Amino acid sequence: MPVLIVGAGPTGLTLGCDLARRGIDCLVVDKATELFIGSRGKGLQPRTLEVFDDLGLIDEVLAHGAVFPSFRMYADTQVQWTRTVHEMLGLSPLEREHGVPYPNAWILPQWRTDELLRDRLLELGGRLELGTELVDFVQDETGVTVTLRRNGELEQVRSRYLVGTDGGGSVVRKTLGVGFEGETFETERTLIGDVKAKGLTGTYCHMLTTGDVRERFSLWSMPGTDYYQFIASMTADDVPELTVAAVQKILDERSGRSDIRLFELRWISVYRVNVRMVDRFRVDRVFLAGDAAHVHSSSGGQGLNTSVQDAYNLGWKLAAVLSGGPDRLLDTYEAERFPIAARVLDVTTRSHRRDFQDAEPGQGSLDIFQLKVNYRGGPLAVDARETPGAVRAGDRAPDAQCGDSSLFDLFRGTHFTVLGFGADTAAAVAEVVRAQGDRVRALVIEPGDGTATGVGEPFRNYDIDPAGPGTLVLVRPDGYIGVIATDPAPIQDFLAAW
Repeated sequence: MPVLIVGAGPTGLTLGCDLARRGIDCLVVDKATELFIGSRGKGLQPRTLEVFDDLGLIDEVLAHGAVFPSFRMYADTQVQWTRTVHEMLGLSPLEREHGVPYPNAWILPQWRTDELLRDRLLELGGRLELGTELVDFVQDETGVTVTLRRNGELEQVRSRYLVGTDGGGSVVRKTLGVGFEGETFETERTLIGDVKAKGLTGTYCHMLTTGDVRERFSLWSMPGTDYYQFIASMTADDVPELTVAAVQKILDERSGRSDIRLFELRWISVYRVNVRMVDRFRVDRVFLAGDAAHVHSSSGGQGLNTSVQDAYNLGWKLAAVLSGGPDRLLDTYEAERFPIAARVLDVTTRSHRRDFQDAEPGQGSLDIFQLKVNYRGGPLAVDARETPGAVRAGDRAPDAQCGDSSLFDLFRGTHFTVLGFGADTAAAVAEVVRAQGDRVRALVIEPGDGTATGVGEPFRNYDIDPAGPGTLVLVRPDGYIGVIATDPAPIQDFLAAW
């Protein structure tokens, strides 16, 4: 088979969906006999919603989830304050007309996200096997021989590429022997789980305290269910039995209340905060993605989202190489995602240490929405203009309204997209299309497009001067800008090389 993916969490299922829609035969396996049942990675950032739009499951995600709830802080039974996530971060709300089709962070229990990804994978023709464990693998110049345990029996399968998306304790990573450097917060633990509760009103992240935010018990409303996700940080010496009675005792002590009752514990876990990442994302024909490559604090809601972005970056590159592209394209996966993972570790660690306290002077706000993630200066970012603007090669390609549709409508799919800004780019755009055929879609945009008068959204959102020279923009299959130029040659060279 072309690709074997080990791990049926959000990372592996996203990668499976991306490969399957490109016609690449792939198999996702997991040693668990059922999908994860907890709400753990519940926050979906705007960039992740854009990925799910492209993969064809945004309607289901929106239908089953909800706008990220406000935070409500209590001291005993008194509400101290209620703040939106933007207020918590000191940020202005995002706006659709500024190139962001999904401006709100979204909340969806991870178990539901996994179910939606699984259903989409199967709908696209991908394959999933639960109760199938990776035991060992050996790779050579043409592929990877993998030993799997199915129904207690060992079996060898052959794949051209193997991707480890099997979590922080990744067997794939350990078998490869790559480094996993960082630190463990040895004295800290986080208790997390799903439970029903009586005595609360409203849809919030209820932060229950007797006045000290550092000694809180949080209950997050989970959309579409009767459950709350609870979170409580503690020292390693204070970890209780994993029972609803023990959790109730912590709630009572930290809230100073007796009117909130917990029942029907669905899932519970204790974890240590690790801040670690691999020193290599690729070893020949084996790749690491998601928690198998980087783990960090859950603060800031970055884990699942960064993992989905790993898969989205790798998927189109694997498909291109399996369809005849150069192997060196796969090296760009590590080149692009390694620095991103390092920055995310910094963001989440800062957020964890801030712990709802005010930021230190000069520290600034945290970028959690992942819309500013970029690959500037990387191997797949070519800005050939004499004077680059605010939006550059390597950046996420913004959305913009063009007539009755949007640029994201044009981007949706497995192709490259060429945008010509200015009527004088029509011949250059046509030249690229003639050379590339159905590998690219194209659109010529005039200054008035997207608005009744004046300069339209596309020119504004891409920071292109309508009075300047015609400008060409090549958007990659994963929605990032590969090339910005004033003539077609750099785009032709890019597509020919990669």
